[in-house]
Amino acid sequence: MNKETYEPTAADLAQIENLGISRAQLEKQLTAFEEGIPYLSIVRAADSKSGVTVLTEKQSVAALETWAQLLRDPAVNVLKFVPASGAASRMFKDLHRFLAGEDPTPSVQEVLDNLTHFAFYDALNRACMLGEGGKTVPKLLERGEARVVIKYLLTEVGLNYANLPKALVLFHKYPQVSRTAMEEHLAEGAMYTRNSKGITRLHFTLSPEHIKPFDALLQRRKAALEEAYSTIFQVTHSIQKSSTDTVAVDLENHPLRDEDGELIFRPGGHGALIENLNEVDADIIFIKNIDNVVPDFQKSSTIIHKKILGGYLVQLRDRVYHYAAELSNTPKPSTSLLSEVQSFLRDAFCIETDELSSVEGDDPLAELQKEENRGALARTLRQLLNRPIRVCGMVRNDGEPGGGPYIVRDKEGRTSLQILEKSQVDMNNIHAREQYESSRYFNPVDLVCCIKDYRGNKYDLRLFVDPDTGFISNKSKGGRELKALELPGLWNGAMSRWNTAFVEVPADTFNPVKTVNDLLRPAHSVE
Repeated sequence: MNKETYEPTAADLAQIENLGISRAQLEKQLTAFEEGIPYLSIVRAADSKSGVTVLTEKQSVAALETWAQLLRDPAVNVLKFVPASGAASRMFKDLHRFLAGEDPTPSVQEVLDNLTHFAFYDALNRACMLGEGGKTVPKLLERGEARVVIKYLLTEVGLNYANLPKALVLFHKYPQVSRTAMEEHLAEGAMYTRNSKGITRLHFTLSPEHIKPFDALLQRRKAALEEAYSTIFQVTHSIQKSSTDTVAVDLENHPLRDEDGELIFRPGGHGALIENLNEVDADIIFIKNIDNVVPDFQKSSTIIHKKILGGYLVQLRDRVYHYAAELSNTPKPSTSLLSEVQSFLRDAFCIETDELSSVEGDDPLAELQKEENRGALARTLRQLLNRPIRVCGMVRNDGEPGGGPYIVRDKEGRTSLQILEKSQVDMNNIHAREQYESSRYFNPVDLVCCIKDYRGNKYDLRLFVDPDTGFISNKSKGGRELKALELPGLWNGAMSRWNTAFVEVPADTFNPVKTVNDLLRPAHSVE
């Protein structure tokens, strides 16, 4: 195996030590490239009959009341966690190609024809006027200098959007001001996480080079947003740790080196953010992607269903806490209690457990065996209850297979609910492919989490990652083909051993901005 023929040099060892990566971690990464990552075993796609809860109106109202009651408790700590470390460059992919000399595609032409409708238009127009001797965007377009306009949009001579995170891109235009994605997350967070003291807490993950412009924008806009939403924002941020980077290899799985002879490492993907999530402290944490935000007048459905998800989580959490306390405080739990907990785990989280073994007779030896069996089952149930909890919103996705909710069986034969991507499924296996493609729900990354046990102690989230999950993808760097290893995804393998519930949410709560053209959709328009 290549990992066995590779012997790290003293310089390699110094390099990985500086990154915070151990030799054992490096060798494990090389093994993953060599042996591949095992596929997960799908039992079936989760649906409204099994795995995805469709709340009734009565249940939704109850969840809203539960959430409102929780926020009235001054001791409760709620946080919104926003992965925002990715650059916006992919959002402008077609415009990059146009700037490099390619002919305009239909998507590029759509942008050029609708520049005045974008929230960043005024800023772009000012940049063009300053840099081009007073020439406005319309004047430059009229003169056939569309690439000059795009240069001021993407590069450092203007707005520099190709090198900024989506968090700092102006998304929505209001009558008096335009807002970035970051500002919209603050506004949204205030509408469902503001506590009884009037505080709204958010945490963003950022790349190191983006911290300074992020802080500068926050300082400029924070006071106005606090006044608009009657709240005090407490905003923190962190960077993805270098210790979560993964080594790159060539197509023969040999470690790649740069021109200086150093090993090439790449960020380990959003799964690395489990480390960042592990370091924040809160009772309830909402997780939502940076680009899935809408203007205020479009927010009502999102706010209502965020509160519903939060309330439903609290209801599940309270039952988990109740059963965990019962099993911990009862030396000899009854058969009825054990059966009740088993039913709860099955109904709430699709976790099947072995039935209590029957023992014939009522003699002392038989009674002792019954007690031992109950004790063994109680230990299993306590372990299954003693996990972080997440409730994940799921959007109907009729006829369009994609990453979504599934019931999966692990190596021990136990079932659970998991969010899977196509790369985690053996598409050559007919059953697996059919089950994967039969999914009618899509994962919009709409999570609310509880990361504390029934005693109030915070879990070490790293203990609940399935290290045997992850992704291997083909990339290129400097003209060289390479293979990259992504860590178990944040809402995939990094949360594999959490107790998971899926709840249907309406499609209008999912409005991502994957390309700049998405900002022209009605959901992102305030006109």
